[in-house]
Amino acid sequence: MSSVSQTKEQILSALKDIPARDFLATAKDLLEVLGYQSDRTQELSGSVDDFIQEFPAYSQNTQTSQAFRKHVRSVRLVFQVTSDEIASVDQPTLGFEADSFDKGQQQSFMFFAVELKEETYARGWYAQFTREINKRLSQPTVVLFKTIDHRLTLSFVHRREHRRDPGRDVLGHVSMIREIDPADPHRAHIDILAELSMAECSEWIDIHNESHNFDGLLAAWLDKLDTEELNRRFYGELFDWFKRAVEEAKFPSTVSAEQQVIRLITRILFVWFIKEKELVREEWFVRAEMEKLLNDFGGSDYYRAVLQNLFFATLNTEMDMRGFSTKTEPSHRVFSRFRYQSLIRDTKRFKSLMKQTPFINGGLFDCLDDEESRSAGGIRIDMFSDPDPKDGPRAAQARREAWRELNVPDALFFDEDYGLFPLLNHYKFTVEENTPIEQEVALDPELLGKVFENLLAAYNPETRETARRQTGSYYTPRAVVDYMVDEALVATLAEKVNPTVDDADFWQARLRYLLDYADAFEDANELFEEAEAASIVKAIAEIKVLDPAVGSGAFPMGVLHKLTLVLQRIDPSNERWEALQKERATQRAAEAFDTPNQHERDDELTEISDIFERYRDSDFGRKLYLIQNSIFGVDIQPVACQIAKLRFFISLAIEQKKDETVDNFGIKPLPNLETRFVAANTLLSLDKSVQLSLGQTDAVNRLEQELNENRERHFHATTRQQKFDCREKDAELREELAAELEGAGFTPYKAGKIARWNPYDQNAVADWFDAEYMFGFDDGFDVVIGNPPYIQLQKNGGELGKLYKDTGYETFARTGDIYQLFYERGCRLLRAPQGLLAYITSNSWLKAEYGKALRRYLSERHTPLRLLEMGKDVFENAIVDTNILIVRHCHNGVAGKAVDMDRLSDKSFPPTESLWEELRLQGEKPWSALSGIEQSIMDKMEAVGTPLKEWDIAIYRGVLTGYNDAFVIDNDTKEALIAEDPRSADIIKPVLRGRDIQRYRAEWAKLWLIATFPTLVLNIDDYPAVKRHLLSFGKARLEQSGKTLPNGTKSRKKTVHAWYELQDTCAYHEVFKKEKLIWMDLT
Repeated sequence: MSSVSQTKEQILSALKDIPARDFLATAKDLLEVLGYQSDRTQELSGSVDDFIQEFPAYSQNTQTSQAFRKHVRSVRLVFQVTSDEIASVDQPTLGFEADSFDKGQQQSFMFFAVELKEETYARGWYAQFTREINKRLSQPTVVLFKTIDHRLTLSFVHRREHRRDPGRDVLGHVSMIREIDPADPHRAHIDILAELSMAECSEWIDIHNESHNFDGLLAAWLDKLDTEELNRRFYGELFDWFKRAVEEAKFPSTVSAEQQVIRLITRILFVWFIKEKELVREEWFVRAEMEKLLNDFGGSDYYRAVLQNLFFATLNTEMDMRGFSTKTEPSHRVFSRFRYQSLIRDTKRFKSLMKQTPFINGGLFDCLDDEESRSAGGIRIDMFSDPDPKDGPRAAQARREAWRELNVPDALFFDEDYGLFPLLNHYKFTVEENTPIEQEVALDPELLGKVFENLLAAYNPETRETARRQTGSYYTPRAVVDYMVDEALVATLAEKVNPTVDDADFWQARLRYLLDYADAFEDANELFEEAEAASIVKAIAEIKVLDPAVGSGAFPMGVLHKLTLVLQRIDPSNERWEALQKERATQRAAEAFDTPNQHERDDELTEISDIFERYRDSDFGRKLYLIQNSIFGVDIQPVACQIAKLRFFISLAIEQKKDETVDNFGIKPLPNLETRFVAANTLLSLDKSVQLSLGQTDAVNRLEQELNENRERHFHATTRQQKFDCREKDAELREELAAELEGAGFTPYKAGKIARWNPYDQNAVADWFDAEYMFGFDDGFDVVIGNPPYIQLQKNGGELGKLYKDTGYETFARTGDIYQLFYERGCRLLRAPQGLLAYITSNSWLKAEYGKALRRYLSERHTPLRLLEMGKDVFENAIVDTNILIVRHCHNGVAGKAVDMDRLSDKSFPPTESLWEELRLQGEKPWSALSGIEQSIMDKMEAVGTPLKEWDIAIYRGVLTGYNDAFVIDNDTKEALIAEDPRSADIIKPVLRGRDIQRYRAEWAKLWLIATFPTLVLNIDDYPAVKRHLLSFGKARLEQSGKTLPNGTKSRKKTVHAWYELQDTCAYHEVFKKEKLIWMDLT
């Protein structure tokens, strides 16, 4: 048995002892198994009051200390570990050489054992308790918590030096391994504990050339508790599974395998998350259980008989409506019925397990097959339907052929080496999204966003090239999202709410305090008058936020988290929030067109009361009505909308608790978000004449309002029948509206655009966007926020440029980028005059020629408030300089502020307020974040200097290979090619990438270019090693023909050059050998 395996066995044994013995002793035993041991300790009584007296806090907080006293049964010091022990890693256990506990020894670790009074605690409570202990100590402190039912949590606070007082630390975020079950610990919990063992940390120290002392051990712990590294490892493994599934799984031909696998992963990941809430039985994912349940496990029946029945006929079907379809009843395409009974050996066990899962709703598990037959034009996407009893022989044969179209091997899920479930079981999942102040060492729902941006969109279905290059999407880091959300919400709330004290700076400071996670446990009501707090809650209830390129939902989720935080802090009992929701429902009832709707509104009032009664102490009611009224998203990719909705579903699901004694186990079915996140082209509006006609006649106005009411009804629909009725009504109203518009003189095509947009079709994309029609209001958004795509309009033969050229954009430039149009579209969508736009984009527009129109548009029409130039490395896989821009809708001439982080010595994000300079706008001239002195020097240089373009120099661009993977090689490959054939050295040259160029120097990454420039007229047969290397990538792939290959990939673009030559002629290649100035970016 390996030492790691032995450590894991010992961890299991130590955990099993925890319920039976004194916690101080069992905590000490567990730490000893991990290699931490010390005789230096201080005996404490265990009393919370004694602990607080012995370790007084630097600053007191009565509220948090009272909560600590209320929930903690005992606090005891296990021991203290210093560099002396860490250096003694070669010893079997670490004996402490000093003879006494030293409270003042900062270069040490403290370990505490804390017993709690309840069975389970939310992550926030553990974070609060951990911080309460750590603020009384000057050393990094590891806390072991034990609940009343013996669940174990290990937590650790990250510290940084206080910026103004070097003698103090600032407590950062809390990392924790949460609620380990000693009787049946999760595999991932054992793995993480083993990773933290002294032996594993010592190995990490050696690998990273750290010292075997306190600093080295601290660095090891920080690295091993880093959730980003955990996420990266998971992405890599899931990506490998994704590629295999795309190759091996067979789906109906109407939809690409990539899209089907993406949808499958999102559904399974959602199930995996709610499994953490015990809403789905574990047995469904255990091989031994499925071998007993299915007749022929090992083929491809699991996906049909289990997963499809779980998705469509269980999670998407009310508990009392479930049952198998039969040949005698007309339910062959009623998707709420179980299918594939013939594949199931033990139907009684099958139904018993399904019965333990509540109805979830939400749309994620809607079967996407049409109810119409294929012969009538019906589409099969999920292939979840029985044979029609009336089918003749030909139809039956077609059915058998359709059956063969769907084949998802059981091995893809269960194989120990590459199956999805063994992969997922290697990791611990948590349903709570990590925040900047508390992070569970587990996979949280935010990973769904990263999976989308980094994995699920990895292939474009048409070209099979990376979709990142095709769609221009990049996952925005959490810190950037939080900063942009904070800036947008502070500026918006500052305008909407009048403070009782007329001090704008103090008011903004108080609003920032409300939004700061670091202050989440402080009593915010002490800083706000009653009238101010009530006005803030009302402003939040009225706010409207849009992400026009929603991606995986990072910004809408950021807004949801922050607004929920504010409501928690100033309306902890939900009284104000509940009253506002009832006020809104009453108003809607008064505006209803007919009496039945008024009855529905009365029912809505009752439902609101029930929700706040049931979830008084949770965030469910806060989140539900924020999602209903305040947060909206648009994206041109339907799968992006699906994943954004999925994250909101999980956010609501975590606020509910299972109760098997009440209907649906006490789980309120999730809302339907089809009219909150829509798949559409944000940049294209409805035809202006159609837009102007909406609401211009009584009939059109009535139909629009009926549509809005019907879609609100659908949002809350909690049964399949209710959803079906709403969707049927929606289709009828859309047809009526189109007819009214035709009657007003519009062509059937223009009028039909309205009728053709079906918000409930999860695969459709509208080629237009209209907020009034799609979301039901027309006075603009308070905040438009996001990370729009970066795609040059001239790419792909200028396809996008042609699409948007004549659509009325003032900022359009043929050589420009699509994000410029998003700036203008976002500003148009703002509520006048105080709406706020917050974008992160490439910063090329700030200085490039094609950015002139955008600079002029923003300078003359709106008010830029903040420009933050971020530099590179914001996005993990993108080489692009970025900026964050905050813009007010109105043009009021107020000077904004700017800062360029590349020019700062302190790279802390966000920059402190003292580092910001005045933003000097000069119309269409380039913008920059220069100080007054720097700007003055720049003006003088421009006045007397000669522009670069007027110098007697030649300007060239670098090398375009057309396929870097083949032509740019690392040092090992270069050495191998030269060893095989020394002549290879003649055509292998060192190469620099843009990212390798720094100010005044280059940081060469030891990469080499196979320099087969066409002007050299090389014979590749003279370089056999290089030829063999290039052929390993496939000659067809390297051909410069522009053809699409049988496997869906494309060869390099069409040129006259040979397959082994670089893409462009590059006749100036001799210049590369001469002295030159290199600029890292092309604008």
